[in-house]
Amino acid sequence: MDVRADPTRQLVRLRGRSYVAFVFSPVVPIVEWLAEIDATLARSPGYFVGKPIVLDLSAVDLSSSAIAHLVGSLNERNIRVLGIEGVEEDRLAANMPPLLTGGRACVITRSESTQKSEPEPKKPTSLLLENPVRSGQSIVFMEGDVTVLGSVGSGAEIVAGGSIHIYGTLRGRAMAGVNGNSAARIYCQKIEAELLAIDGYYQTAEEIDVALRSRPAQAWLEGDTMKITPLN
Repeated sequence: MDVRADPTRQLVRLRGRSYVAFVFSPVVPIVEWLAEIDATLARSPGYFVGKPIVLDLSAVDLSSSAIAHLVGSLNERNIRVLGIEGVEEDRLAANMPPLLTGGRACVITRSESTQKSEPEPKKPTSLLLENPVRSGQSIVFMEGDVTVLGSVGSGAEIVAGGSIHIYGTLRGRAMAGVNGNSAARIYCQKIEAELLAIDGYYQTAEEIDVALRSRPAQAWLEGDTMKITPLN
């Protein structure tokens, strides 16, 4: 009798993975909003290239054709839309980016009935970097503050859910309070930043007062305005 052993069954394991995405919230008139995008790109060419973008349409009422035109306009500016939120699904054609909701990290795994659940370890609320952040590096820490004992090179990027503390020179980009924390601040011992941002409000190098260059400085939000002052 021919006996064949059944091949070992491979369990399918699915995992969720989260990425940091910029959220664009258009306002009407869309033409003027796109002009603001163009102004940003003129100051920092290619800044959004390769970065995932989520389009939040909850503040506007756009038809399906208008949404498609808006996505196309962003694509023409080398801004790739990862997904769309804040709109009814029937307004998104099949060739449009998918509808997204929630935006929270998740992990999906196949669990057996005999498997016991274990408590998840507590996540750290701060990140300490003892080495400089070099050009081209991107440090993303959504859970809280980021402290860099060295400098942040040109072309490097720090993204934090809380405040950012840099004990050296800040030559790259620092984005604090990205989870909606308007109380976050940015501190550095020598400011030569390409871009500073807190809770979505930002200033580029051209907008930072030249009198502050190469000096200790701090940045924070006062209402909808970013303030940058000497740190002393």
